[in-house]
Amino acid sequence: MKKYLLSISLIILGLAARSQELLIPLNDDYEMELQTAAYSSDYLFHTAMRGWTESQFNRILNLDSINDLYRIKINKKGKFSNYILNSIFNDDFIRLKDDDYYVAINPYIDFQLGKAGDRTTWVNTRGAEIKGIIGKNFAFYSSIKENQAVFPEYVDNYCAKVGVVPGQGFANKFKKQGRDFTNASAYLSYRPAKWLDATLGYGKNFIGDGYRSLMLSDNAANYPYFKVKAEFWRIQYTCLYAQLEDRYTKMADNTWARKYAVIHFLDFAITKRWNVGFFDAVMAAAQTHQQVMVGDSTYTTIDMKRGFDFQYINPIIFLRSAEYYAGSSPDNALLGINMSYIIGRHTTIYGQFVLDEMTVKRFIAMKGYSANKQAYQLGVKSYDCFGVKNLFLQLEGNIVRPYMYSHTPQGTGNSVGEDNYAHYNEPLAHPWGGNLWEAVFRAQYNWKRWYVQYKLNYGQYGDDWDVENNVWANYGHNVYNDYKTAIPLDFDENGNDTNDGHYLLTGRKTTVMINDIILSYLVNPRYNMNIFAEVTQRSFKAQGLEDQNNFIISFGIRSSLDRKYYDF
Repeated sequence: MKKYLLSISLIILGLAARSQELLIPLNDDYEMELQTAAYSSDYLFHTAMRGWTESQFNRILNLDSINDLYRIKINKKGKFSNYILNSIFNDDFIRLKDDDYYVAINPYIDFQLGKAGDRTTWVNTRGAEIKGIIGKNFAFYSSIKENQAVFPEYVDNYCAKVGVVPGQGFANKFKKQGRDFTNASAYLSYRPAKWLDATLGYGKNFIGDGYRSLMLSDNAANYPYFKVKAEFWRIQYTCLYAQLEDRYTKMADNTWARKYAVIHFLDFAITKRWNVGFFDAVMAAAQTHQQVMVGDSTYTTIDMKRGFDFQYINPIIFLRSAEYYAGSSPDNALLGINMSYIIGRHTTIYGQFVLDEMTVKRFIAMKGYSANKQAYQLGVKSYDCFGVKNLFLQLEGNIVRPYMYSHTPQGTGNSVGEDNYAHYNEPLAHPWGGNLWEAVFRAQYNWKRWYVQYKLNYGQYGDDWDVENNVWANYGHNVYNDYKTAIPLDFDENGNDTNDGHYLLTGRKTTVMINDIILSYLVNPRYNMNIFAEVTQRSFKAQGLEDQNNFIISFGIRSSLDRKYYDF
């Protein structure tokens, strides 16, 4: 209910004001021209902080002319027939437009049917989006979706284990094999000056140039946030404040444990080809736990409401130093760097390095110290590859050390997570968590309204299971585990745990390979309505477990305005 009220409130605020710039959907499958222009040596463009705004392209592209490229000519007799057919194939379903405003309402659907082994799969999503630009300074957007689905068995097992549909919402049971869930998103954007804009929203953000992000991805569910972005000279500086939630821990007042994320990202376009971005983040629990004496030598633990720590509100600050000088701070700080360089005209080499913790001496020793927690990404992608217009190729590698993104819970009993880098029971960065390596290959070709895409995910991770003793053990895969409960692997001459020996893939070695191919026809480019057919082959192998081989085929019609990650 809170999500619906927030969505309605943002719409009302937008209509009461005057509105401005809209965000480009994070699903880039149907944005080939925008992606090609953004990753071009012809322009100075800040690519890493997404979603991009339409105003970012005003200097380099005419968005209306791009839509006209795919416009289907309709010359039926009668204005009503033309209006209906254009609403289906070319324009917004309902549109009000004048010099001072633009308001549109579009269907938001996903109707698909498929087969995964002996299971018949299907998705039934009904919803709508409303968006608008009123005046020169404001924009608004809202979408609401109601969903029922029967997923392939491996996805359904994930829903049962984690409690949420991947990146979408709480996984309620529906009949025998189905899931019932709702999700909504909304934002109100205001630009008081040419160089500054602010967004109040409920949705997702993404930092990076890859398919994955090791800084902030759109893997987890929507969350409320406030984002301020300044752009001047060759610099784009973003401050993001978000409230996150874990559905593992309930507080004394019967609410789910909440936490706050404060993220800064400074992107410097050194040249039109070379961008360098500096990232820092702090995750702070909204509550702490304190022992209180209730009798002679008798204590109990109570929840203490902490609220937002205002030392982090300063938009120009290195959060790690603020967290350090807070004294005995329970908060979790991360630092990182994002880089991209364009070779030729449209080929980009990119990478990320994210640091959670590091002891330099023990890092140099390379003995697998558990508190040396880092993540690495390196990739290359090319648009109009080999001179073929709309041919896209991408190869990416990701490595995440054990215990990366995890933290020590600030609680007792069944408290988990809290200060870890996660939201709604899922990681905020790589969807596999920690203790992993992964390679991703993508190939896509667009021709008019058609596109075909092939994607390969291949990787391994060390799961939290002691195969030899057949018991649970913390090897640094699940970011919700307390990293101080790391399984002892190396001992000194006195038998004391050295905290060493935590190399990549310790634990139950698990191998995942997913081949996925999609053929799609874009029915309406205004809201990415498309007819598609998809074939997925998934192979899953883990020590001590029976191999899984899934063959999944599905087809349907859907609005592709966000990306859903089932590649795990």
